[in-house]
Amino acid sequence: MSQSHLGQWEEFLQFVRQNISDEQFDVWFKPLSSLGFENGILTIFAPSAYFVEQMEERYVKLVVAGLKKVYGLGTRVCFRYNQVSNDPSTQVTLAPANESVALKQNREGGNNPFYHEQVEDIDPQLNPKYTFENYCGSASNKLARSIAEAVAEKPKDTSFNPLFIFGATGVGKTHLIQAIGIRIKEQHPEWRVLYVTARLFQSQYSTAVRNSKVDDFVRFYQSIDVLIMDDIQDLIGKPGTQNTFYHIFNHLQQNRRQIIMSSDRRPSEMDGIEDRMLSRFKWRMVVELEKPDLELRRDVLSLKSRQDGVMLPADVLEFIAANVTDSIRELEGIVVSLLAHATLLNRELTVDLARNVVSNAVKITRRQVNFEMIAQHVSNYYDIDPELIFSKTRKREVSDARQMVMFMAKKHAKMPLKTIGTRLSRTHATVIYACRNIEERLPLEKQLQDDIAKIESSLFA
Repeated sequence: MSQSHLGQWEEFLQFVRQNISDEQFDVWFKPLSSLGFENGILTIFAPSAYFVEQMEERYVKLVVAGLKKVYGLGTRVCFRYNQVSNDPSTQVTLAPANESVALKQNREGGNNPFYHEQVEDIDPQLNPKYTFENYCGSASNKLARSIAEAVAEKPKDTSFNPLFIFGATGVGKTHLIQAIGIRIKEQHPEWRVLYVTARLFQSQYSTAVRNSKVDDFVRFYQSIDVLIMDDIQDLIGKPGTQNTFYHIFNHLQQNRRQIIMSSDRRPSEMDGIEDRMLSRFKWRMVVELEKPDLELRRDVLSLKSRQDGVMLPADVLEFIAANVTDSIRELEGIVVSLLAHATLLNRELTVDLARNVVSNAVKITRRQVNFEMIAQHVSNYYDIDPELIFSKTRKREVSDARQMVMFMAKKHAKMPLKTIGTRLSRTHATVIYACRNIEERLPLEKQLQDDIAKIESSLFA
């Protein structure tokens, strides 16, 4: 640096010192250093992006006055600063200063002289399969999906910031929050969008603490435009990480950056999270992603099978949808397992095969059914008066429905055959014959398979 420029820089600093307190000068201007003055641009090195931000928010008028007095009218400033980049081992290392320069948006009606570097993009860590187009919708997720799409279309411009989505494990939270990120990235490719699990965030923070780089860690996350944090409940019992996230959260919120979080429980049930953090979770929009209803389960199974190049037979799809009720993740896993069994064992995709796969692969929590429920659902399906099932009539349509009630009561209500016969005013032998008749016909008659699958679907919906 030339002596003349060094003298100008010292004169500029002296001007600033005379117009603010010693404490302000020591904090915000003493750490700065001049890299040169050329073509009307003063290049200054700052410790971080946060310093640049504070210059523009707090001291723009003072800097403009100092530049005009020392360097002349029309002088502009180019800030360069170190930025955080991803390192395979720590995720929070400090990269060399970027030499590129980009025009900062003018905040002072044309009077802001500041330039600073364009912060380079990051890998958003988004799964390209988790799009809205691949996200099946129904009444059970309509509200959550609508809000998610609103955020994706107008991030930072809705009242849904922060957005907190909660629901049981496997109901599609990760897919939905990543779909928001993918849509935002498509519409704003220059934005810094990041998906991270709370567990990874905790691991990164621990690494930063060990390496004395917490400030770098915080600055990196404060540079994010859209932060998507999955499984936020994993921060329970981690006070140090919570405190750091609290400050990152506040910075992003104050600067209108979009924050999206997911959890397996509602904020009011998150014991072990500080009250001040919980209050921020509930600031704007908290929405539940409910367990998949029957319509959604059918759609998920149909979509997953098409993606895997196979069309599930209708009775197989109905059977799985009726029996795997809690989780979309389980539904997708059943399809994968079912196709593997069919391929490796060279078997057709049948209800019997699906029944084996479901019973072996998934722990199913099913609603308890009783005899009255079975009789009602069978009557509804065959469109007959329930009283006829208990009557003496031997009409074919009533007799078939009665046999179906016997079969279902044995299979699903686990009732003794004698008890079933007593309820229907029939003998023990009649019940044995009815159940055996259906069991023998079932592998041979597709219509009977469809009937049973649909009745079971309604019974366990």
